[in-house]
Amino acid sequence: MWTWFYRLASPPHVYGVAGALTPWFLAGAALSIGYGMIAGLGFAPPDYQQGDAFRIIYVHAPAAWMSTFAYMVMAVAGAIALIWRIKIGHAVAAAAAPIGASFALLALVTGSLWGRPMWGTYWAWDPRLTSELILLFLYIGVMSLRSAFDDAARGDRAAALLAIVGVVNVPIIHYSVVWWNSLHQGATVAKLAKPSMPGSMLWPLLASLLGFMLFFGAVLCMRVRGEVLNRERQSAWVREALKS
Repeated sequence: MWTWFYRLASPPHVYGVAGALTPWFLAGAALSIGYGMIAGLGFAPPDYQQGDAFRIIYVHAPAAWMSTFAYMVMAVAGAIALIWRIKIGHAVAAAAAPIGASFALLALVTGSLWGRPMWGTYWAWDPRLTSELILLFLYIGVMSLRSAFDDAARGDRAAALLAIVGVVNVPIIHYSVVWWNSLHQGATVAKLAKPSMPGSMLWPLLASLLGFMLFFGAVLCMRVRGEVLNRERQSAWVREALKS
């Protein structure tokens, strides 16, 4: 039953699976993001309050979502590596960190651009913006901590522990608009009740979310392959793979 799980401990297996999945993820990402951007930016009606300024949501919301999703992938991979001593988990965590940091930075930049016409300022110490900034600092801390050790194994363990501790910030980001007074609007899609957006706005947003997830999967696979090659560079299978 758990054979598939333990096969993930095999670097050659992970290297091959990641390579096979990459083109599928890229194709799906191109189609989903293409539809989301065309339908959202070109055909969705203007918001009745924000006008066309709301259209930045088709980049901002997927980037913000993926910043937390990538963090959970990084933390779970680190936990798997620590608990089951599956070294490939550290490779996945190391590969996910810069991608998640890029999403967090994109979310902050697009959020600031959106905030300027809505709030009158590029930056306010809003609970969600602040907690998203903390998420970016956590990413930077994890990457810096991993590279701070001469012993790569110790760096991996330290980075995994910091990533796991930092998971506490993920629910804070999500519920910050509920727990504190916030300039940020509440949930419009990820809630138990019916989404607050009409279908003409919602479907392009969902397509963009899917596209960003598939793009993350593609880039993660490519980076994992690089991490595996670097970490296993003395192995015979790597020399054979590079020759082929």
